[in-house]
Order: sequence, then structure tokens, then C-alpha cells
Amino acid sequence: MTDDSRPAPPAATAAAVIPAAGRGVRLGPGAPKALRPLGGIPLLVHAVRAMAASRAVALVVVVAPPEGTAEVRALLDTHALPERTDFLVVPGGDTRQESVRLGLDALPPHVDTVLVHDAARPLVPVDTVDAVVAAVHAGAPAVVPALPLADTVKEVEPRDPARPDAPEPVVATPARARLRAVQTPQGFDRATLVHAHATVPVDGEGATDCAGMVERTGRPVVLVPGHEEAFKVTRPLDLVLAEAVLARRRATDGY
Repeated sequence: MTDDSRPAPPAATAAAVIPAAGRGVRLGPGAPKALRPLGGIPLLVHAVRAMAASRAVALVVVVAPPEGTAEVRALLDTHALPERTDFLVVPGGDTRQESVRLGLDALPPHVDTVLVHDAARPLVPVDTVDAVVAAVHAGAPAVVPALPLADTVKEVEPRDPARPDAPEPVVATPARARLRAVQTPQGFDRATLVHAHATVPVDGEGATDCAGMVERTGRPVVLVPGHEEAFKVTRPLDLVLAEAVLARRRATDGY
């Protein structure tokens, strides 16, 4: 006998694409950033688990360095994921934009909602993931979790690369109330994201923000509340903070 009073879980029609083909030089020499350990487990595994924690996510596609695809697949094979969630590992491209497109190409036809998540955001809470999916399911073509800025921001004239120590002149001070710091996962109606990748050419290092690509096609992008623990691990100090957050979760939540 089943308990019909419980709410039904969201339909598992979403997939997450995690581009993890970069090296992350700002964390220093060594393994690619996505494979750096956090609490003894690679950042990438935490990020995959964060996506798989949502009942709406049925598939996680990891886009790995071409030379490290087998290593990443073996790594994920050794770490448990929810049984309802499958994963694929595909080789990436030279830029994040190319890697996301390759991840999109690997999705099965039935997937209608796509999340694009940074491997370097290992601790995003499942409530944030679910909020992004819910907003896409409610009709938004592109959804981004974001937080208000705590710091005043200055727009500057970038310094001359030939004079790296020269002061940068301030051009303007944007109104902080109109600014947001964006996070991931960013969520998309699949057709919207596919169209953006087919329309926006790869220029230089390529686009680092899929929502920005959608904006360039003229489609609307909306924000939902982000979370302070969904920060990006970019520098060594970020890793120290992530270790502290993880230790607190393990002590209080059994994470």
C-alpha cells in the first residue's frame, strides 16, 4: 500500500552539463581544478552529487579534458550517486563554450530542461538546483541563481598589459542595487540553449556565461535567489572556506 498523501517528486526531465575540461590555473600548479580534493573527494564529484541530489535531474553529463576522459569516468564510477541518476563523460573542447556545446550534443532527445553547472561550485544546495528547474518548468527560457552584491563595484579602464603595475582609472560607479553576482547552475529550456550555441560564434576564449549567450539572442533571462554556499572555488582561500562549510555540513547534516 502506498502513501498517496506525499507530494510527487518533480518529473525527471532535466539533465545537467558540467564543463570540467579547464585546468584552473588560479589554484596553482598540479591537477586540474575540478580534480582538486575537498574533504578527500574531488571537487568534480561534489558538483556531480549536487546536481544528482535533485529529483528533477535524471542525467549528469561531465565534459572532461580529452586526454582525461577515461580517468574522469573511472573516478565517477568509484563514487556513489543516487540510483535514479545516470552520468556520461564526454571529451571537451578548447573553450568552455565549445565544451558546453559538446555536452548538449550528448543529451538524449527526451531531455527538455538543461542545467549548466560549474565544477568549481561543489557545495550548491539542492534547494537552489530545484528552484532553477522549477522556474524553467514554469516557462522561463533561461534562469540564473544570483545574490545581491555586498561590495561597491567600480568600472575601470583596464590597464595596459605592458604596464601591469600602473593604476587603473575609474570610469564609473554602477548602482549596487541594480547589480547581482550570478552563480550556477544556470537553467534553460533546451531549445533556447541549443539555439544560443548555434547562433553565438566562439570568439577568442569563448563565452563563459551561457545566460549571456541567450541574452545576445534576444531571449529573456530571469533570476532566482542564489545561496552563499554556492560560491566558486577559484583561489586557495576559497578552498579553505569550502573545507569549513563541508566540515560544518558533515557535523550537522551527515553530509
